[in-house]
Amino acid sequence: MKLEPISQVIISNDFLGIVEKLKEIAPKDSRFELFIKDETNFLVSDANEVIAKAYLSSKESVFLCLGANTFSDVVQNRLLKIIEEPPKNKYFILITPLKSALLPTIKSRLPVINLLDNENEIELNLDLYNLNLQSVYDFIQKNRRTNIQDGIKLTEEIIKEAIKSKKYNIDESLLELFSKLRTALDMGSPVDFILTTLLLKLLAKKSK
Repeated sequence: MKLEPISQVIISNDFLGIVEKLKEIAPKDSRFELFIKDETNFLVSDANEVIAKAYLSSKESVFLCLGANTFSDVVQNRLLKIIEEPPKNKYFILITPLKSALLPTIKSRLPVINLLDNENEIELNLDLYNLNLQSVYDFIQKNRRTNIQDGIKLTEEIIKEAIKSKKYNIDESLLELFSKLRTALDMGSPVDFILTTLLLKLLAKKSK
């Protein structure tokens, strides 16, 4: 899909790359304010900073670019009003790889552009609705020799499906763990260790 300099949600892992592309097509007198969280998740304090910046008056167009692996429900609800009624000349661009984690209220108010390559998707073959110790063990055994790149894809898919299932008590601490595990994989941590840590933590957070 073609990028446009408008308020929108962009599904992508390349936060800064997307911003650079938007700068190329934005009006020359535009200004970009970046709130990019490469290694952490978007917090309420970050949302408050965005809101404060949005209310500063400006004659030029200002694009507020928010990038993070996850935006919690609390953060999205905090941003909702200003997205619905943006101050003059202000545009909001949310960049995240997890479309399933977005609230319906956000998706209904902003166009969603999915730039992730579908070829990068991987078959999960794990029932997160009925996760238990046996299914965790079987999954780890099946994927214990998975390479780093596929391990990253599996981890991201597990996170997406867990959020989508609404079977888990996903709070800020769990979102922070997701981000740290993803970073650990990038640094070469064993895939089976990361998957085990992730699934056991999810199991502990499963709704009764």
